[in-house]
Amino acid sequence: MVTVLRSGGLRIVIYLDDHEPAHVHVLGDGEAKIDLGAGSDEPVLIWSVGFSNADLRRAYRLVRDHRHALIAQWREYHG
Repeated sequence: MVTVLRSGGLRIVIYLDDHEPAHVHVLGDGEAKIDLGAGSDEPVLIWSVGFSNADLRRAYRLVRDHRHALIAQWREYHG
């Protein structure tokens, strides 16, 4: 697991031995898995556990705002 971004108590990680499609895990008071939407315009929430609605919205916005950089990092680790 590699931490690729931290912001406001949230940590975005990529697991090195993970699978397609390109996605990240957001850790904080809960965890969310968000597909980076490499073939579309927007990330897609896959699942979430333990986040408040407000924190889940913050996590989604963080991934959306850094989506292109996160896709590049995913590709760097997974080819």
